[in-house]
Amino acid sequence: MAKKKGIRIPIVLKSVEGSHTYHTQKSRRNNPARMELRKYNPKLRKHVLYREER
Repeated sequence: MAKKKGIRIPIVLKSVEGSHTYHTQKSRRNNPARMELRKYNPKLRKHVLYREER
């Protein structure tokens, strides 16, 4: 039997200004659109915009 798809899916957040990435999960039910978050980029040593990659 096939498993039912879960609500939470793994995503990759990629920095707009650099090449750094974060790996996390999001809920399909609460956030169906692509995510955009401001997070800390350790390479640039400042907070920058991160967008969801697919």
